[in-house]
Amino acid sequence: MNNKKKISRRDFFRILKEFFLSFIAIGSVLSVDGYLIEPNWIDVNEVDIKLPHLPKAFSGFRILQISDVHIGGWMNSKRLAEVMRLVRAQQADLIVLTGDYVLGLWDKTVDLEAADFIKEISNITKDHLVLGVLGNHDYWTDAARVREMLAASGVIELENDVYPLERDGQRLFIAGLDDIWEKKYDLDKVLNKLPQNSAAILLAHEPDFADTSAATGRFGLQLSGHSHGGQVAVPFFGAPILPHLGRKYYSGLYKIREMWQYTNRGVGMIEPAVRINCRPEITVFTLLS
Repeated sequence: MNNKKKISRRDFFRILKEFFLSFIAIGSVLSVDGYLIEPNWIDVNEVDIKLPHLPKAFSGFRILQISDVHIGGWMNSKRLAEVMRLVRAQQADLIVLTGDYVLGLWDKTVDLEAADFIKEISNITKDHLVLGVLGNHDYWTDAARVREMLAASGVIELENDVYPLERDGQRLFIAGLDDIWEKKYDLDKVLNKLPQNSAAILLAHEPDFADTSAATGRFGLQLSGHSHGGQVAVPFFGAPILPHLGRKYYSGLYKIREMWQYTNRGVGMIEPAVRINCRPEITVFTLLS
């Protein structure tokens, strides 16, 4: 005897209608969240890092990281001003910028946005030391113009260079690599400038370079950006789309050999300008000896 209940034609179309209405409702919620809410909902993320060889004078030292501003795209003067307001509120000892300050080809629109960038960044360089490195988009746009923009803002670019910080006669070294994707980096040059057994932090735009930098044993921490965390993160799956050199260490904190590596999700975006389950980020690191 067949006890299976057949679904009527009316019930079938009712179920189908409810499915599509639910699909549209979920899509609408994700659209509002992805385009209007999350991109403007900046996560100020506090991270404590224990560094080997860190001098006691630098225990409690606070480093604030911003990455992937991408001025000239979704990021405009009003949004950048809000980012800078949050930056100033953290009262960091040092601010570092890990590349991709612009988005696309340099044109008159970017000239105007660059002026806004200079204005806002200058407001923090007046009171803070700000160090930075270039990213791949800076080269794809116009690296020379980006360097002019950074210099006018008061940002010190570390182009395969090292900047020593000093407290109570003790030193912490901040190293910076030029862009890795465009093969502008020179790791040997940086290593030759670092004293042996010194406490050192590396700024490198592309995070997956961490396998190479960790193998040197010379850095306690690498700070990167580049991936934007994927901009969309699917629960239990992760980011479905990630860039070259940003697929292995694409978001958050990792331990690679004896080195910590952190990938900041950035404050700006590339197209499509959407973020879902992947808020923009300002990171504040407190160093512990």
